[in-house]
Amino acid sequence: MSHVMLLVGTRKGLFILDSTDGRQSWTQRGPFCENWPIMHAAWDPEAKAIVAGGGNAWFGPAVWKSTDLGETWTHSSQGLAYPEGDEGTVAVWSLARGADALYAGVEPAGLFRSLDDGETWSEVTGLRAHPTRADWMPGGGGLILHRVIPDPADPAKMMITISAAGAYATEDGGATWEPRNKGVLMSFAPEETVEAEVGQCVHRIVRDAAGTLFQQHHGGVYRSDDEGRHWTSIAAGLPSDFGFAMTAHPRNPGTVFAIPLQSDNARYVPGARAAIWRTKDGGASWQEITAGFPAEPMYLNVLRGALTNDTLTPAGIYFGSATGQLFASDDDGDSWRQIPGLLPVISSVEAVVLEE
Repeated sequence: MSHVMLLVGTRKGLFILDSTDGRQSWTQRGPFCENWPIMHAAWDPEAKAIVAGGGNAWFGPAVWKSTDLGETWTHSSQGLAYPEGDEGTVAVWSLARGADALYAGVEPAGLFRSLDDGETWSEVTGLRAHPTRADWMPGGGGLILHRVIPDPADPAKMMITISAAGAYATEDGGATWEPRNKGVLMSFAPEETVEAEVGQCVHRIVRDAAGTLFQQHHGGVYRSDDEGRHWTSIAAGLPSDFGFAMTAHPRNPGTVFAIPLQSDNARYVPGARAAIWRTKDGGASWQEITAGFPAEPMYLNVLRGALTNDTLTPAGIYFGSATGQLFASDDDGDSWRQIPGLLPVISSVEAVVLEE
């Protein structure tokens, strides 16, 4: 039977939850990474290691690594810095294994590459050299590069997301980049119909099983069928177009999960009703799923990296809240239960399936 690990990044370190009984029960371990704030943790299949990125203005940025499923850890910040005279890097917000390297997105927004499994790092300088750089601005969480999306078919292609700047893509390994935000409206701008090349507060972009991109924006939900060159609104049918979290089913094209929040000013699930929303037709329609969630009011906020899926059949879907609760579904999102326990503020959740 598969061993499923949930890697849960929190403000007080990394926690690992293990299940070896078909996702029916979970054992919690941690906190790891010496209680550093961990913004994102992931499984690196190339190094067969857990990697965790974090830091803050006090600790500075670092990537932690464990090659024995969390028993022992090392960390490195070597090279995770901008040239002397530039603003200092604060924290690592995202990690992803590309075909050629391990990548890290940092605060203030920039991209770093490691060719030795996270031991040393160097900046992908083409991104911050983009002529729109002067127009990037901090979102509520700071000026952060919070998502790295390598192209599964072409190692030269990659998309990244920055709050608040938008989505950028490269097709030459990071030497040059272009904004990909056409069709996305900046609802937080003075004119609610503003469409701009840069300044977009993208919250999350995911790729479905067919390669279609879906986006949760600061004020909008979108899809793109051309690698982000154009975006179309799919918010109709949702109770709110504001939210942070989104994930896609690992096998079913057009099946995407989102957790809308009531509004920018009321960052909790609409009506304090715990639920997740699912589309099976690429955003043409949405279904509210409440089965298994507590009936009493819950003022849950789910941050951008805290909704994820595993690769089993049926798929497991998981999310963690900013108030420390973890929820799980083992039936493609049809029904849910809360995993016992209460954690610190949850920044990210990733699921790993290890065949034993």
